[in-house]
Amino acid sequence: MILLRHGQSEFNLHFTATRRDPGIEDPGLTEHGHAQAEAAASALEGHSLRRLIVSPYTRTLQTAAPVLARRPLDVEISAEIRERFHFTCDIGSPPDRLAERFPDHDFAHLPTRWWPDETETEEAVIERANRFRAAMAARPDWRETLVVSHWAFILALTGQSLTNGSWINYDPTSPPPSALR
Repeated sequence: MILLRHGQSEFNLHFTATRRDPGIEDPGLTEHGHAQAEAAASALEGHSLRRLIVSPYTRTLQTAAPVLARRPLDVEISAEIRERFHFTCDIGSPPDRLAERFPDHDFAHLPTRWWPDETETEEAVIERANRFRAAMAARPDWRETLVVSHWAFILALTGQSLTNGSWINYDPTSPPPSALR
C-alpha cells in the first residue's frame, strides 16, 4: 500500500519556524501544502489504486482531495490513523462540521469527539499502528490502497519519518519496526 503524509499545514509552517505550538485547532493546508498534495496526486496517477483510507483531520482530507479529483476510489474515513494527540493541531473537528466542509465523505460513524482528551503516549500510537497493520495485512486489497495520514502514525507504523507531502510504499505483512527513526 502507499502511505502519504499530509501536505504542509498552517501548524507545520508556524511550528517549524518557532518550535512553539501556535494554538491552531484542526489546521488546513498552506498554499505550499496544497501544492504538495497536487504533486503527490500527480505522482500517484500511474499507481493501481482502488481504496483510500484517510484520517478525519482537515489537513489529510485536503491532501486526499486532488487524488479523488483525478479518479474515483472507495473512501474510508478512519480515526485510527489519526495523528498522535499532543499539540493543539491534534484537536479535530466534530463530524457535523467535517460533513459541512467535505460533503462528499461520510463521517456519520465518528463519535462527536473522535480524538483523545489528553496527550497520547508513544506506546499508544504504536499499539494503534499495530492494530492497523494487522487489519490491513488481512485485507485482500492492501496493495491497491492509499493511506493519507500523519507523521507520528506513519513513524509508528513503519519506523520512518516522512516529510510533508511525501509518500512511501509499505507492506503491512512486514514485521513492525524495531526502532523509530
